[in-house]
Amino acid sequence: MEWVLIKNLKNYPEREVEVKGWLYNKRSSGKIVFMIIRDGTGLLQCVLMKKDRPDLFEQAEKINQESSVIVRGTVREEPRSPGGVEMQLTDIEIVNIADNYPISLKEHGVDFLADRRHLWIRTPKQSALLRVRSTVEQACRDFLHQQDFVLADAPIITPAACEGTTTLFEIDYHGEKAFLSQSGQLYNEAAAMALGRIYCFGPTFRAEKSKTRRHLMEFWMMEAEAAYFDFEDNLKLQEGLIYFIIRTVLDKNKEDLKVLNRDIEKLEAVSLPFPRLSYTEAVEVLRNKGREFEWGNDFGAPDETEISTNFNSPVFVHRYPTKIKAFYMKPDPSDGKVVLGADLLAPEGYGEIIGGGQRIDDLTLLESRIREHNLPEEAFAWYLDLRRYGSVPHSGFGLGIERTVAWLCGIEHVRETIPFPRTLYRLYP
Repeated sequence: MEWVLIKNLKNYPEREVEVKGWLYNKRSSGKIVFMIIRDGTGLLQCVLMKKDRPDLFEQAEKINQESSVIVRGTVREEPRSPGGVEMQLTDIEIVNIADNYPISLKEHGVDFLADRRHLWIRTPKQSALLRVRSTVEQACRDFLHQQDFVLADAPIITPAACEGTTTLFEIDYHGEKAFLSQSGQLYNEAAAMALGRIYCFGPTFRAEKSKTRRHLMEFWMMEAEAAYFDFEDNLKLQEGLIYFIIRTVLDKNKEDLKVLNRDIEKLEAVSLPFPRLSYTEAVEVLRNKGREFEWGNDFGAPDETEISTNFNSPVFVHRYPTKIKAFYMKPDPSDGKVVLGADLLAPEGYGEIIGGGQRIDDLTLLESRIREHNLPEEAFAWYLDLRRYGSVPHSGFGLGIERTVAWLCGIEHVRETIPFPRTLYRLYP
């Protein structure tokens, strides 16, 4: 008998198959039992009449939530069931009877669920989120490979800061001071000088004392870098990527978005090109809305929300003040007070999902910026070499996976968009 994943059962009408999974829920009238089986790809309703198989019915009555089972039976169309099919049971094989399951089918507090994250991810909503996350990550890879980008992994342990020294996780590297990576970007620039167009995927770490719905201590980024890409090339690549991700999720995760009660019309309304505002224009938007904001300050979450509420699509905010951006950002040739950098803000109040810009390619200017930021020049000797040997204009960006998934799924907190979140006060499990 063929083992079939639940998501594929609609292709097996009136055929006898087996499904391997776990009991998600069960209800019985004493004469008929309905078992809901999950296997990670979806939910399946299985039906058994007591008069047809009294022995099997008695066995089904003993199985409790999250017991692992192999069920066999005939697949039939049933529009009212999950996935549009159900199984008429002919056999049940019990693999393991679970203990009394701590997460019942009722409301639980966030702390209770977070302590049991290893079990929480089995629930339909959490599983749907993780399937969407998988699609987002694969869509990033597919799009970039179509654009001739090469995957070049960046190290997790680094000798220097990338995004500033105040949010570093310091570690002892055999007697040397080292840090968990804040970004793969500096290494991406080196790889781009070798391979032309590259990207990396991996965890990044920020020791921020932030306890908001947008922040994690450990999060995943997809970071791309390309030689001979200027600021405009960079923005076009970003909006093309985001549009591709949206269309892919809408195509591959319709059922998951239904589970999440996501209003997909808002995603379908996103169109190209994305709107753009300069930082100065964005400041005026805030002031016109009655917010007191001084030019030169960075935007906080409420500011980003106010800016993005006027748009159905993500919006670029570009040319931020030089003093609030990283040392490697290239100044705008027409206005040295601002840099050729941009943040992409998601609509509906989800904030920045991409940050990027054109990099400084002039050796002398980069050396002076490193000194201005009080960074150890010896730690950046290799990075400066990139400007000594064949420097070219180049640009790149980093996309935060968790914030992107939160926006696409309409989820309030990013902690639900990663299998095992690391937040300010949570390291377990």
